[in-house]
Amino acid sequence: MQSRRQRIDRYLEKHLPGNKHHVKLLLAQGQVELDGACCQDGQILVNQFSRIKVAGQLMPHETAIYLMLNKPAGVVCATVDDEHQTVFDLLPDDIASVSGLHIAGRLDRFSTGLVLITNDGAWSRALTEPQTKVAKHYRVTLEHPITDDYGPAFAAGMYFPYEDITTQPVTFRKLSEHVAELVLTEGRYHQIKRMFGRFRNPVKSLHRYRIGDHLLPDDLAAGEYRPLG
Repeated sequence: MQSRRQRIDRYLEKHLPGNKHHVKLLLAQGQVELDGACCQDGQILVNQFSRIKVAGQLMPHETAIYLMLNKPAGVVCATVDDEHQTVFDLLPDDIASVSGLHIAGRLDRFSTGLVLITNDGAWSRALTEPQTKVAKHYRVTLEHPITDDYGPAFAAGMYFPYEDITTQPVTFRKLSEHVAELVLTEGRYHQIKRMFGRFRNPVKSLHRYRIGDHLLPDDLAAGEYRPLG
């Protein structure tokens, strides 16, 4: 879901009586406020969340929503699913029904941890598009012991012939014989499980605990959510 960006003068022309000259006059006279500050530049871009006042009257706008949720295993990252509970089923109806609400960075059904939910498309793209290289932190529990050759292989990147791509370097830190922490800046399809598959070492559990600056709090129980601070 994309943020609907447009010039503020074009927005005012659509929502106010009068013509372009009337809008230019309002801007020139300092009658327009944007997010609490006087706006006299008609070319400034606004979106559906911008708080615009004209002569002290607030114009219609949407409320931006930013949530973090601790996804339990077995719950799917989807809006609806005929077979399984979704992350949206864990939200109150009045939030889950907000237009444009979507997930910023999915987890597969059996993975757990931090999921970010928003109706702000620009914000979610900044977190998830590959070129932004936002770090995603995971804790992985494996079936077999971790050997010394894992770290260099993850740091070098791995070639996946099906997509004809080589993964970006992954930071690998061994915590115990069967547990490691990974930091990725991309999110290929089942990337972590496929990378450990090169070592024939099945992933028993995969938990995401951080996306960029957003850290999953210790006191946020599985299945619970809260607004981002």
